[in-house]
Amino acid sequence: MALAEADVQSWVGRELADPPGDIVCERGYILHWVEATENANPLYWDELLAKRVSGGFVAPPSMLSAWMRPLQFVPGRTETRMPLSLHFELKKALDLPEGIVAYSEMTLGVPVRPGDRIMTTQRIREISEPKTTRLGTGRSWIIDVTYTNQDGEVAGVETYEMFAYKREAQP
Repeated sequence: MALAEADVQSWVGRELADPPGDIVCERGYILHWVEATENANPLYWDELLAKRVSGGFVAPPSMLSAWMRPLQFVPGRTETRMPLSLHFELKKALDLPEGIVAYSEMTLGVPVRPGDRIMTTQRIREISEPKTTRLGTGRSWIIDVTYTNQDGEVAGVETYEMFAYKREAQP
């Protein structure tokens, strides 16, 4: 059942903090990342240079969202955790099962270092009126995701524009 427009707009400004990610930032994960992306930046390979320039190894900024992703299997965990849980709650409330990321922008804060544990706070900034595209009928929304480390320092803010929709019935 569709929500009334006032109920939809009541989501604007809503915040949700997810628990810290299951993965603690660690050097081996960073090495696999820079290997896979063929990132030859010496800050990720040369320990002496990393100490001199940034006080030690840091994770590439492109890994920021990797540290908040929950594992999909953990022995004894009964619920499945989703990253960006506020986004998925809104999709469910609006009964819009499909979705794409239409836009993403990242503002960086303090570097993520081995040993850091990252958590996110998500905030919905705006929700569009219903619209129909070639994908289907749905809504767009902008969500800001703030990443903080275990000391409360902001490691970055990602802004996403999502479009969630229902596919049109095929003739």
